[in-house]
Amino acid sequence: MTTNYMVISWDQLHKDARLLAERVSTKKFKGIVAITRGGMIPAAIIARELECRLIETVSIVSYDEEIQGELKIIKHPTVAGDGEGFLIVDDLVDSGITAQAIKKLLPKAYFACLYAKPAGKPSTDEFIMEVQQDTWILFPWDAAPAFAPPLVKSTKK
Repeated sequence: MTTNYMVISWDQLHKDARLLAERVSTKKFKGIVAITRGGMIPAAIIARELECRLIETVSIVSYDEEIQGELKIIKHPTVAGDGEGFLIVDDLVDSGITAQAIKKLLPKAYFACLYAKPAGKPSTDEFIMEVQQDTWILFPWDAAPAFAPPLVKSTKK
């Protein structure tokens, strides 16, 4: 199976996040739950657009590079309670596994993401663009290596 890649620029991400904020603006949210790490930047943009100051996070690990593995919640969104009045934000819903796990944690929350693949679409309440299931989205933060190796100072004189 061939993997297709779609590159999202910072400008496109910002435009899509603002459009998502506009779409959900008719609802009243007391807070946002950002799914780390991908949902953090869209959540910040949406929070600004909606003038929302309460941002909580939920940290779920399910991918190692491009391979989806076992789902593990490493930080619960305790401030959000059962999710009532909260908007959950992520960058992408792929298989829907992460979205379903979060919806179990926050059953009364509204789930929105920027991009949705066909398998994940039923797990989201709102999204901006559908992408093919075999597409791997390269977000702006994926454009460069995650870190540079530390500089090693020589101890020789």
